[in-house]
Amino acid sequence: MDHLRSARGTVPGHDGAGLLHMAFAITADSYDEWLAHLRAVSVPLRGQMSWPGGGRSIYFEDPDGRMLELATP
Repeated sequence: MDHLRSARGTVPGHDGAGLLHMAFAITADSYDEWLAHLRAVSVPLRGQMSWPGGGRSIYFEDPDGRMLELATP
């Protein structure tokens, strides 16, 4: 999967070959805190998305290059 880009945000590519994608649920009210924390510790963000159903996602890579997602309900 290549990048998915829309007016709501960007989802970086993450297919089933090679290193895989993993998502962690976070509360909606902790989204901004997580975003600030990742930026404060200089984690490069790969994308953010505001989903049509109201949820939001932050995408970044772990030190081994796996795509990680923090997702609100």
